[in-house]
Amino acid sequence: MVRTVRKAKSKKTKKVEASSSSNPAVASGPAKVWQPGVDELEDGEELQFDPEAYNYLRGFSIGWSCLSFDVVRDQLGLVRSEFPHMFYGVAGTQAEKAPWNYIGIFKLSNISGKKREPIPASAVDGDAGVDSDSSSDEEDEEINEDTKPVLHLKKVAHAGGVNRIRSMTQKPHVCATWGDTGHVQVWDLSSFLNSLAESGAPAPKQDDIIHRHLPLKVFSGHKDEGYALDWSPLVTGRLVSGDCKKCIHLWEPTPTNWNVDPNPYVGHTASVEDLQWSPTEADIFASCSVDGTIAIWDVREKNKPRMSFKAHETDVNVISWNRLASCMIASGCDDGSFSVHDLRQIQDPLAAHFKYHKKAITSIEWSPHEASSLAVTSEDHQLTIWDLSLERDAEEEAEFRAKMKEQANAPEDLPPQLLFVHQGQRDLKELHWHPQIPSMIISTAIDGFNVLMPSNIDTTIPGNTDATMASAEP
Repeated sequence: MVRTVRKAKSKKTKKVEASSSSNPAVASGPAKVWQPGVDELEDGEELQFDPEAYNYLRGFSIGWSCLSFDVVRDQLGLVRSEFPHMFYGVAGTQAEKAPWNYIGIFKLSNISGKKREPIPASAVDGDAGVDSDSSSDEEDEEINEDTKPVLHLKKVAHAGGVNRIRSMTQKPHVCATWGDTGHVQVWDLSSFLNSLAESGAPAPKQDDIIHRHLPLKVFSGHKDEGYALDWSPLVTGRLVSGDCKKCIHLWEPTPTNWNVDPNPYVGHTASVEDLQWSPTEADIFASCSVDGTIAIWDVREKNKPRMSFKAHETDVNVISWNRLASCMIASGCDDGSFSVHDLRQIQDPLAAHFKYHKKAITSIEWSPHEASSLAVTSEDHQLTIWDLSLERDAEEEAEFRAKMKEQANAPEDLPPQLLFVHQGQRDLKELHWHPQIPSMIISTAIDGFNVLMPSNIDTTIPGNTDATMASAEP
């Protein structure tokens, strides 16, 4: 699959108002539910989000569009649920001209949201509902204006566009980048992260400075550019990188640098698109490919993978290894479908298959806090959140649809596992759950980043059991 970021074009827009169940001024007929990939916006129209659906939602940009980014782990707390929040990240640009590219190291602070009450105030206050809602909305708007997030940004020059960037789990200031020049580089960004940690209000024009900074290691042994890149969560400094010429190289850390094995792991018959280390076995990693397969490798055996199976009929673009249920790998492909595979079932690992999205899957990631939850982005401009532990309940579903018919013509084919649909970004490329802030998701697209915290996603502390999930069919 070719991953490109098209240059955004500015245009005047008019907003399409979304109906809300809390709005007392309801139209005479049911509102239309927007269906991505089916419905078309008129020229100049854009969708509006329902603020009741989010505990937090904001967009930001670091300049050029970014194909890839990563959340940088910090020391502000392992599990944080109280606002205001702050997080650090790294991203790589896809600039209009190669010399204009950079790594963006950023801090987003003053993230102020709220937990919404289960019962709206208007339902309790009775007849005073309309006036109190109006004044409450005005107060919320004023509060939101005063509590805008603050972005601090440092830029480091990068040769060519960044196809993928990953921060090391054990040493988050160490990052690896896959460049469209065909080089994989490792960087020590500690000085920039320390500067961000100490910074107060952004200094004028400081964000515009592109710093010259030498990488710790440059590997030019790949025969072509690539996108597959992953740090081991168990062995500090161990890295794998895969390219479009179906080769995978292992990076082993030394006391001062890295040794990259010049002899690649070769087993796929087409481009290696993504790599994921096992969360429980230090020598095991997985790969996916344009050839439609997923392979499980042991670093001690180069001749062939331990296990290989057909995952999809089209290109497998992305995979995610469940860190709370280590037998499960999720994969997304070019036809818009995604699957969950149970590695305990050697003959037929397929556990679930979903065909909701209309275009290619560009990112997929299991929640670090709920073993059965995952999030997906697609070229159909949707970010979706799923809970695979849910099953269809005919009685509850009929009751829900009866209520919905009073307000909206809901689509008939919504899978019961679908928890949330986020829209508004164009050409979504990658998402990550924040590993330390439950329910927070960050996503990148052609028109910048979004930080979202859906109001219907519970914030729970992760368990330490290797949970398993029952097979689910949409």
